Formats: sequence, structure tokens, C-alpha cells
Amino acid sequence: MAHSLREIMTRNVTTVSSQHLITDVAKLMSRNDIGSVPVVDNDQYVGIISDRDIVIRAIAQDNDINTTKVETAMTRDVVTGTPDMDVHRAADMMADMQIRRLPVVDNGKLVGIVSLGDLATVDIYQNEAGQALSEISEPTQRLYL
Repeated sequence: MAHSLREIMTRNVTTVSSQHLITDVAKLMSRNDIGSVPVVDNDQYVGIISDRDIVIRAIAQDNDINTTKVETAMTRDVVTGTPDMDVHRAADMMADMQIRRLPVVDNGKLVGIVSLGDLATVDIYQNEAGQALSEISEPTQRLYL
């Protein structure tokens, strides 16, 4: 029996706008123990900002994090799913794209998010979640400092 993302996605998603300050988003991440936050402007999904984005695109670029806005560091071209997308397809896509969270978008609006943990909550997808995680966790290259 095929399941869709609608059945397993988290619907109550914390979001920020592209005009929020990086420091506010970092505090939000810390307070909620999350590593990424979808970005929504005028009720439309426009991207995502992760703790890694903040480090790589804001702090490492010597931007003043007290005045830098989310739009500076966010990732815009994010892979998304739809509410009716088959869970198997989503798991394969997450593994192929090496992502741990998949925003679920319907007509440009964020309606939920699916994590590997969501996939693992459904018994029949535990193997796929584990496979996706192992593929995501494979290093693409080693960097020695």
C-alpha cells in the first residue's frame, strides 16, 4: 500500500522570513533544537536556512551577524516534495540529493516538512530511511586542515 507525504509530514513547521536577522534565526534554532528553518515570504516558500548556511555564508564571509538578514545566507534552490508524492520516491530523492529534510510544497505554499525520522516512524519505510541516511552520511570528499 503506497503512502503519500501528506500522511507522514510534519504540518506545524516553524518558519522565518528572508528579512529576519541571522542572530534571531540562530536563537530560534537553539531554542527549538533544530538545524534548519524554511523561509517563507508573503505566504510563499522561498528557501531554507540551515545552521551550516549561517556559518558558511554569513560568519565565514565576515558578515556582521547582528545586521545580516536571512536572504544573504539562505539556500534558494531547494528540492521539494508535494503532499501527494509517494513516500518511496521521497526517500529515494532524499538519498540521491543527500538531504535529511524535504520541504513539502503545494502551489508555492509550504504545507509541511518530512524528515528521515518521519520516514522511520512508518515500519515499512525504516529500511529506506536507514538507506537514505547512510547515503546522505557518506563523505563526498575529505578535507584535512
